[in-house]
Amino acid sequence: MRKHDPILIGGLVALLFVIWLGFPLHASPRFAGSFWGGVLAIIGTTLMLVPLLYSIIKRIKRVKKVVTRYASMKNMLTWHIYAGVFGPILVLLHTGHKYESPLGIALAAMTLIVVLSGFIGRFLNARITRTIKAKQAMLKELNTAYQEAGDDLHRHPDAASSLKPFTWIFTRFILRFLMKPEPAQQDLSSKVAHTIELAESIADLEYAIHTHEIFKRVFKIWLRTHIILSTVLYVLLAFHVWSAIHFGLRWFA
Repeated sequence: MRKHDPILIGGLVALLFVIWLGFPLHASPRFAGSFWGGVLAIIGTTLMLVPLLYSIIKRIKRVKKVVTRYASMKNMLTWHIYAGVFGPILVLLHTGHKYESPLGIALAAMTLIVVLSGFIGRFLNARITRTIKAKQAMLKELNTAYQEAGDDLHRHPDAASSLKPFTWIFTRFILRFLMKPEPAQQDLSSKVAHTIELAESIADLEYAIHTHEIFKRVFKIWLRTHIILSTVLYVLLAFHVWSAIHFGLRWFA
């Protein structure tokens, strides 16, 4: 997705919740059954089926192979995200803020939960992935610098071993600021301190990467949860459509 997409999608998600929170100020009991209420319902429901279609294409290899000849999975993911936000907005507008039936209330609540979980999971996951890649690139550079610093110290094994007592933070402070070693030893001292700082930075980065990878594993659980929530949403949506047909398409009357 493009750089500005998270901001735009975030604005649409915020709009979705603003529309939902409007029910104390506005309620139109007849709008959902009116012509324009029906139009919004049909368009919104159709858009909400796009994410389902994307999930089917993504998981069935034969279908994916055929579809990707005409559209990349990256573009379809973008459609999945936008349709997954625009559809619920139109569906909530269709309600006219009339939340009376248990099915309607459950459907509206599940719609908000699915959209919010999808938004948070998608963009946090993408952010963590970018962070891991950036830290891995930085770790590679630090490892190279550490290797070079270690090779340099190996050329002075006796002098380097004499500086071993000064490898801790406090003793390095004494060595650097309070003691006045010979110029040659002072140069070696700074190299030892630099090598130790590189090692500490590598350790910190490895720990940070490990922590982010734990979050990545957590997001796999999130993905399964999101799929389960989406399945519940589609079941409720199917019941809602069936009930609308069963009790009559009043907006075409």
